[in-house]
Amino acid sequence: MTSDPNDLTTFLDEAWRHLQRGVADSRAPARYPTFATVAADGTPEARTVALRGASRSLSTLEVHTDIATAKVAALKHSSKAAFLVWLPRANLQIRVTTTVDIQSGSAVDEQWDRIPAVSRVSYGTEPTPGTVISDVYAYEKPSKRERFAVLHCNMLFLDLVQLGERHRRAGYSCKNGWMGEWLAP
Repeated sequence: MTSDPNDLTTFLDEAWRHLQRGVADSRAPARYPTFATVAADGTPEARTVALRGASRSLSTLEVHTDIATAKVAALKHSSKAAFLVWLPRANLQIRVTTTVDIQSGSAVDEQWDRIPAVSRVSYGTEPTPGTVISDVYAYEKPSKRERFAVLHCNMLFLDLVQLGERHRRAGYSCKNGWMGEWLAP
């Protein structure tokens, strides 16, 4: 952490280091953020996802999913979503508001090719995820390439809150080129 608690740029740099580490290191806390959407009936839905990409230059985050999931149905209704990351050692909360583009088919061949065969079973569960089943193991996990999708999340706003003796909170918006401003915690 910077020696100057008023440095908005360094605060944002720290958040990006955590997000990028989450992509690179499966043990990093930012690897498994909470991802929230709103269903067509207005019900908020949150679940843990695996962060697969974080590009500061493009202002994007990337998640992989089965296209038959409730999160994809919700995103087809409203493309807005949010991420929540809690970093216990840093006492830092990162909230990210996004709009999401759902990509599938040949547009995601490159991502599919990088997925180990053993992990491809995450895309194709039968019956589809969330369906009521007769007993705990009444499902199959075949690998179905056509069910693989990438959620390309275009960042709109970052809200950073660091807990400590004196809390710090800052907001960064894509509308103003990610220039931060301090917010009351």
